[in-house]
Amino acid sequence: LTYSTTRFGVYEELKELFSSSLSQPSFPTLVAMASTSGLLGGIAGNPADVLNVRMQHDAALPAGERRNYKHAIDGLVRMTREEGWRSLWRGVWPNSMRAVLMTASQLASYDAFKRSLLTHTALEDGLTTHFTASFLAGFVATTICSPVDVVKTRIMSAHTQQGLLTLLASIYRKEGWSWMFRGWVPSFIRLGPHTIATFMFLEQHKKIYRHWKGLPE
Repeated sequence: LTYSTTRFGVYEELKELFSSSLSQPSFPTLVAMASTSGLLGGIAGNPADVLNVRMQHDAALPAGERRNYKHAIDGLVRMTREEGWRSLWRGVWPNSMRAVLMTASQLASYDAFKRSLLTHTALEDGLTTHFTASFLAGFVATTICSPVDVVKTRIMSAHTQQGLLTLLASIYRKEGWSWMFRGWVPSFIRLGPHTIATFMFLEQHKKIYRHWKGLPE
């Protein structure tokens, strides 16, 4: 409701603004539009993301350190009351940078893959093309966002604040460069199907909307 609605909505509006019947935005332009959309989405969705990370990691903490939020609203209220409103924006810049990378690698790459498939293969603008382009976009997004996901999760789940450079140095000393792709497989198992479902449903919704409004498909 916050993160994805913002980034998809802004991206589609920008794409519509810069498209015409004679030309489509270039790939660098798509990346720029997706990056802008991702930044705004990351900022809008940060409070919910902090809460999500904390609730997912709570069970892994010792009993005395668990936050035990009853539900999402309770978590947001307690975060604000116990830690101040700034806690809602903990990790907002790493999270926003992750949102920039995610949106650029997911939305822009999907449009680029879809355009290439329609131009260089016999595929038409249908489910096969949508599935293939979204699968490839999910692979790209998982790979590009993996390092930022690791950093974001550790910042948001930490009980004490730590500088980004200090955290990166600490992770590198303990784990080497392999930390950048820690958890890639479970991330792809989550993000791959999510990306496929998102774009396939989005394409069908757009098709239904255009038909309903009498717009060219």
